[in-house]
Amino acid sequence: MSKKSELLNLIDKNSLVYSNTDKLFLFLSSALMIDVEKVKKMFYSLLDNGDIFEIRKNKFITIPSHGYVKGEFFGTAKGFGFVKVDGFKEDIFIPANKTKGALDGEKVIVKILSQTNDSVDGEVVEIYKELDGIVGAVNIVGGNYFLDPDNTKIPLEFPIVKTGLKLQKNMKVFAKIQRADKGKVKCVVNEILGFEDDVKALELAIVRDHNLFETFPSQVVEAEKKLPKTVSASQKKGRLDLTNETIFTIDGADSRDFDDAINIKKFDNYYELGVHIADVGEYVKQGDVFDEEAMKRGTSVYFPTSVLPMLPVALSNGICSLNEGVDRLTLSCIMKVDFQGKVIDYKICESVIKSVARLTYKEVYEAIKGEKLNEKTKKLQKDFLIMRELCDILESNTKNRGALDLEIPEVQFVFDANGMAIGIERRERNEAHRLIEDFMVLANETVARHFNKLGIPFVYRVHEAPTKEKVESVCDFLKGIGVPYPKVPDPITSSYFQQILENVQELNTKDVVNKVVLRSMTKAKYSNKNLGHFGLALVDYCHFTSPIRRYPDLTIHRIIKEWLHKNGKISETRKEELDEFTFESAEQSSSCERNADYAERDVDDLWKAYLMKDKVGEIFDATISSVTNFGLFVALENTVEGLVKMEDLPDDAYLFLEKQLKLKGGSHLFSLGDKVKVMLTNVNLQSRNLDFKIVE
Repeated sequence: MSKKSELLNLIDKNSLVYSNTDKLFLFLSSALMIDVEKVKKMFYSLLDNGDIFEIRKNKFITIPSHGYVKGEFFGTAKGFGFVKVDGFKEDIFIPANKTKGALDGEKVIVKILSQTNDSVDGEVVEIYKELDGIVGAVNIVGGNYFLDPDNTKIPLEFPIVKTGLKLQKNMKVFAKIQRADKGKVKCVVNEILGFEDDVKALELAIVRDHNLFETFPSQVVEAEKKLPKTVSASQKKGRLDLTNETIFTIDGADSRDFDDAINIKKFDNYYELGVHIADVGEYVKQGDVFDEEAMKRGTSVYFPTSVLPMLPVALSNGICSLNEGVDRLTLSCIMKVDFQGKVIDYKICESVIKSVARLTYKEVYEAIKGEKLNEKTKKLQKDFLIMRELCDILESNTKNRGALDLEIPEVQFVFDANGMAIGIERRERNEAHRLIEDFMVLANETVARHFNKLGIPFVYRVHEAPTKEKVESVCDFLKGIGVPYPKVPDPITSSYFQQILENVQELNTKDVVNKVVLRSMTKAKYSNKNLGHFGLALVDYCHFTSPIRRYPDLTIHRIIKEWLHKNGKISETRKEELDEFTFESAEQSSSCERNADYAERDVDDLWKAYLMKDKVGEIFDATISSVTNFGLFVALENTVEGLVKMEDLPDDAYLFLEKQLKLKGGSHLFSLGDKVKVMLTNVNLQSRNLDFKIVE
């Protein structure tokens, strides 16, 4: 048991009461046999995370216990709210007079007031994690300045504390919250983002609303200046020297950081595939300023015109990037793969490489097809063809084990020199993308299986099976559109969904069925428990291949390096520490990933709305992508989606058939997947909403 768990057990058993915290810390230090400063750090960390609550002065309890729980507060425009608590089937209802001023998105401790089979009511007693900031528009009333939050679930305007900033009405700003007694909230404007009618200001508002920033703290900037520009001779000692191997990178044309490289050879009875990943852990040590900021960010975030990196440029684009023609430190997973696609042997080791070429997906695709060769691809064409051979074998295995390949179109914007969107298209995914994806999956599986067998704490990429209710809802939909489906198995397998997708491969409802299947799935996440990956149909899986842009990858790189340096001898005490670290890393990384996904989606929606704002009145071919009791959502070929409100449907008395996802009228029927003609009637850049009406 870790010291943190021991501390929580002590508090849980005793509901500790002390005349002052100094005496409490002395008791805990003695009981846990660790120094007082470490106890303090651990205690306040648990307090900040809502795991400990001061129920009254100098009396502490653990959460959950004594009728108290913690969770995230979800506000409403009417002032009341709900708190989502892990393990609770129903959210806790919080009346407007019992929110303690909690705002949508804040983390709170709740006292449960009443509970029945159908509902739970509670009261917020503590806000343990406030919003880092709030985005909104400046409003001026009678010479007083107020912030009108962009988040419509925050029902109040907040007084703005005057500073030296010259604010104007309708300015978009980012502000920090100031709480006074009795939950009253004011705010201080930290940054002016622009005006409400400026799309760039609206983009920045989304970024700030998700608490994302382009710049790094001053201590990170200072530390960055001290990073080496080249690999030293001493760093190479003890590593496998692969600098004479034909190793290369394949990435998008606009990529700036290269964290994975490959090489391949073919022998009489097997292929040798080397996957070489930037050794970020050599430069980012646990607990240093780079690490603290990387864990806080969790992931790099990708927008149409920019990237918010997890690590500063000197690391991500510099010494950790596997740039062409320079020595770089790597962690390598070198696999022997037989002609049936089975990994028959492998080596995981620290290495040093020198990439012979930085290639793009387009270049490799053209070389494979024999359409176009340049100086680099001509020398490597033989390697590409061997890669395709192995890829075909791996993809056959992937299909045979029932892995899902959901073809969901992705958007790609075209921008001019001024950073303004001028076009939108579907993102290309060609054969070269498949090569890299398949090889990375194989390396991720191999590494995960290895450490799972060792029993060393690790961070896994997990994807749990959907619930039976979700699967049955997919079947109801398929039945409604006349698509046959096999009987639901027990347990539910990914190959079951694969059969469904194969049934619609040639139908015009293919895209819609793909979306319906995707919506039925649970979201993949990180965990230090190996729960398998349903979508990939794999027992063991992790993210090993992108430590520049994902914190879980960096976490397991450190564990791999420790295992290598200690010759596999990890003590039980150390395993307890790693178990705690991997749990925290997985939880934080999953949270950051969700936030990044929402931010990326919102920015994409903004630019889609911007590109459509001059097309009001135009008619488009569309597909019904969702059916609700208030109207239809339709998707255009270019991936733009919008709403047809009930009142903008042809006149009729409509009945919403929820299981079949249909709106049925006396003389009209609208079903998911139907092709329709629609007219764009309104575009709102603020809300990023588009309205259409059906054209008969």
